[in-house]
Amino acid sequence: MDPVRNPYAPGAGQRPPELAGRDKQIDAFDVVLERIARGRPERSVVLTGLRGVGKTVLLNQLRSAAISKSWGTGKIEARPDQDLRRPLSSALHMAVREIAVSHRDPERVEQFLGVLKSFALRATADKGMRERWQPGIDAPAIKGRADSGDIEIDLVELLMEASSLARDVGVGIAIFIDEMQDLSAADVSAICGACHELSQDGAPLIVVGAGLPHLPAVLSASKSYSERLFSYHRIDRLEREAADQALIAPAEREDVKFTDEALDALYDAADGYPYFVQAYGKATWDVAASSPITKDDVRVGAPTAEEELAVGFFGSRYERATPAEREYMRAMADLSGDDGPVATSAIAVELGRKPASLSPARDGLIKKGLIYSAERGSIGFTVPHFGRYLRGQAE
Repeated sequence: MDPVRNPYAPGAGQRPPELAGRDKQIDAFDVVLERIARGRPERSVVLTGLRGVGKTVLLNQLRSAAISKSWGTGKIEARPDQDLRRPLSSALHMAVREIAVSHRDPERVEQFLGVLKSFALRATADKGMRERWQPGIDAPAIKGRADSGDIEIDLVELLMEASSLARDVGVGIAIFIDEMQDLSAADVSAICGACHELSQDGAPLIVVGAGLPHLPAVLSASKSYSERLFSYHRIDRLEREAADQALIAPAEREDVKFTDEALDALYDAADGYPYFVQAYGKATWDVAASSPITKDDVRVGAPTAEEELAVGFFGSRYERATPAEREYMRAMADLSGDDGPVATSAIAVELGRKPASLSPARDGLIKKGLIYSAERGSIGFTVPHFGRYLRGQAE
């Protein structure tokens, strides 16, 4: 098989050649866009799931859907060490520029940009002159709106102003936030408060967030009413039919087929996780001599896929952990035969330590995005099959 024609694309956030198994979420978002276009109130959207299930890919697909409806859009990736003001102001600036060309009142647009600049400047207002950041907004700052320094007050005022601008044009604005669980508690609270005000006003502006499985708990801890603010969609592994489609459709476009036994073997190896489907599909294609691709091709190609996953998907994450954190994860792996959540008390027993003494390791792993608090008293890996990988390392 010609490796140049290999259609499979394992990559972080990289769109697969066939986006299979996500029609339900895409169709639901189309309804949200259409309802808002008709002036009906709608909730913001949150996608949750483990790493490698395609949350970022789906987030980008939803953004494309909004753009196709002439919406203004902007996207940010949250980071634990980053204040929300700076990336959000850049994303909102991009969104407003997309709809400004259709606005009949340039002065109205200029006024909003002045408010946005004032909001953005608060990001470094307390720093020295050399450290102050100047946003690339070509408008004079307008003081007295969205610049109080209280992020919750300022964000409500800013997004209400932005939604008013969108309403003038007859479209909406969507702000997409990846890795949403990494926002600070104050920023999460501000977003929830703003979404609450926007929904009460029926404003044509929504937030679409994506994050790890514990994101709903992060939102709920911030505002008790957050479970009613967002439409939650859990993104999981692909069902067998969708996983097969993700392999078959790109191959057929290259006049290549799979035997049924090969598809069985690929599903067993990838376990339905979209990133793994692409990784095993790519490795199998490269070793196959001709069409149809067989079970033997999968067997020969699997070690290559597993080696690449061990280095790029699992190993790179493992290397980020401290010795104490690695010990904690290995104990998790030993206790979770199916890689499911593990009781924190059981980990303490396994390591012969008091639970309180393990808190720094656990908190460090959560902050690094390697584990998440599945529910009270239990912890799980954010990466599918990570426990299997760690157990393999110990053998």
